[in-house]
Amino acid sequence: MATPVRAAVTADKPVSIWSLPRNIWAVSFTSFFMDISSEMVLNILPLFLANVLGVKTNVIGLIEGIAEATASVLKVFSGWLSDRLRQRKWLAVIGYGLSAVSKPFFYIAGTWGAVAGVRWVDRVGKGIRTAPRDALVADSIDAPRRGLAFGFHRAADTAGAMVGLIIALVVVWLAQSTRMTLSRATFQTVVLVSMVPAFLAVLTLALGARDVPVKGTQQLPKVSFKGLGRPFLTFAAIVSVFTLGNSADAFLVLRAQERGLNVLGVLGMLVTFNLIYALISTPAGSLSDRIGRRKLIIAGWLVYAAIYLGFGLARAGWQIWLLYALYGVYYGAAYGTANAMVADLVPAELRGTAYGTYNALLGILAFPASLIAGLLWDGIGGWAGFGPSAPFFFGGALALVAAVAMWAWKPAGAASA
Repeated sequence: MATPVRAAVTADKPVSIWSLPRNIWAVSFTSFFMDISSEMVLNILPLFLANVLGVKTNVIGLIEGIAEATASVLKVFSGWLSDRLRQRKWLAVIGYGLSAVSKPFFYIAGTWGAVAGVRWVDRVGKGIRTAPRDALVADSIDAPRRGLAFGFHRAADTAGAMVGLIIALVVVWLAQSTRMTLSRATFQTVVLVSMVPAFLAVLTLALGARDVPVKGTQQLPKVSFKGLGRPFLTFAAIVSVFTLGNSADAFLVLRAQERGLNVLGVLGMLVTFNLIYALISTPAGSLSDRIGRRKLIIAGWLVYAAIYLGFGLARAGWQIWLLYALYGVYYGAAYGTANAMVADLVPAELRGTAYGTYNALLGILAFPASLIAGLLWDGIGGWAGFGPSAPFFFGGALALVAAVAMWAWKPAGAASA
């Protein structure tokens, strides 16, 4: 095992991505490669389910919800275990490895149950890696640059998603040109290509990152919500309200197709989104270090509410494309900033547990969020639901409620204020 190193950035060094320590770069490139792989497949997976396997929207919502929720308990356990072992890296490597190994099985999946099973294994890998990885990022940087570090990580992650989508777009264009629906052969080709960056991600983390000694008490951490403190629990409760309306982005992909975009149009829309997300994440993270995380999160949620209202009202495919591009503004401003805020609210020795709890909460709520969205759209049994606009009106309304709650909450500490 590599020799542990201490965080290489101190408060008197210039604020720039070049001042970020080795671990931030290693983790960021790992996410870059894994997102190339994952986004190639996962963004067209709803189209594969709907176009090839004939799966209804409510079942797709069930698959997406279960995929996130079933791995959620692992996020708590793996975060706690990284605190217990005082090591983050190898748990993250195991998680990335499991996701990489699961990728080839999408190629042979021929029923929605098989797809759900592979999706579940992939999310188990994510459940194992996410909390230790985020805690490793937080351990490797000092508080004045924490927003910058998480913003840069999100930018690299999103740049990988953009590259993956561009590759998928080229494959689709070469395989089926402007055909409206996705074919099985095209999906399988994308899966084969996705395997290469998945294994590069595992190698990058295994060879490039080093564990950082965890500061704080030597007492073994307990899995306890109360022990994480009132500020963290309040933050988690507010985020939960937002997350309940934040259904899987699969519904946005299906909405785009329902409004008239073909497969190439959907992929182009997703590339545009990830470009904006990647460009905004790093400066937004640095901005959160200066003005406070809470203000940026509120702004991001207000943008989200307006965009989801637009998704519900949109009448043409180009409108969905434009709104999805603006959706990158929300992600760039709020997603990485929220991750940085978790570290602001808990002691260093409990970061793994806190990130595990936080991500588990998001994963658990992903199930009812996606299930509700599917039911609002497609109904169940003899009930036909409220139609394609309903999930987006619901999500926008909850985002407004969460933004108001976050505005009313006044946490202590300059970084989070």
